[in-house]
Amino acid sequence: MPALRACRECHSVHDADTQVCPICGSSSLSEDWAGYAVIAHPEESEIVELMNVTTSGRYALKAR
Repeated sequence: MPALRACRECHSVHDADTQVCPICGSSSLSEDWAGYAVIAHPEESEIVELMNVTTSGRYALKAR
């Protein structure tokens, strides 16, 4: 199974074959990331403010 990749800009997590982040448009994706958060309802979440997230999806806590 190919590794997931995280965007270094917005920390969203995508399939390994993704070349450009669909959230922010960055092409800086990395397989070197840690932590995982799934945001289902960003309008009701307190952690989205800390993570600077505005859309639902999968996010890495740290992307290197």
